[in-house]
Amino acid sequence: MLIEEIMNQDVATLYPTQTLREAAATLREKKIRHIAVIDEHRKVVGVITDRDIKQATPSNLLESDDHSVLDTPIERIMTKNPITGHPLDFVEETATIFYDNRIGCLPIVSKGKLVGMITESDMLYKFIELTGVTQPGSQIEIRVPNKSGVLYEVSKVFYQHKVNVLSVLVYPDKQDETFKVLVIRVKTINPLKLVSALEKEGFDVLWPSQPTL
Repeated sequence: MLIEEIMNQDVATLYPTQTLREAAATLREKKIRHIAVIDEHRKVVGVITDRDIKQATPSNLLESDDHSVLDTPIERIMTKNPITGHPLDFVEETATIFYDNRIGCLPIVSKGKLVGMITESDMLYKFIELTGVTQPGSQIEIRVPNKSGVLYEVSKVFYQHKVNVLSVLVYPDKQDETFKVLVIRVKTINPLKLVSALEKEGFDVLWPSQPTL
């Protein structure tokens, strides 16, 4: 999946010379936490966040009569030259940028101009959506040998029982690297018949476990 498929194209922007007061108002009105700061050519020159503003405007100062700090240009406190992404970047690779750099947003740039924005919340929701948990269904965990063709063998059981697969995740087996765990979300509320079929084919179903008699 590409970033252009999930990025927000209606991005709130400000110029470096605009004030903290204007930034705070924009964050409040649009109910967002990040603003891209651009120049007259829509080149990204910075990012300002609600945290930046809170750190620059201590509560004891705001409670006084002197609110002049709010007239400070945002270029004084913004993060300059932020990390940016491209619309054709892969979502999975972009997620590593968020994790490695501990950032909350990523301006998306094409041909030197701002074209979108993606936030850590966007990324998290997309990965949740990719797991299939936003749709009614059940989860099955299967321990299988770490070899080629095993997913095909498992999928044949789902096909034979006409069960729709919503998502497939693959994890290494922590106890034995010669095995892996398939976490498969299926579009059925009661998967016990499917579990029985998988076990009949010799697969080690970790979840849900069949009741013992």
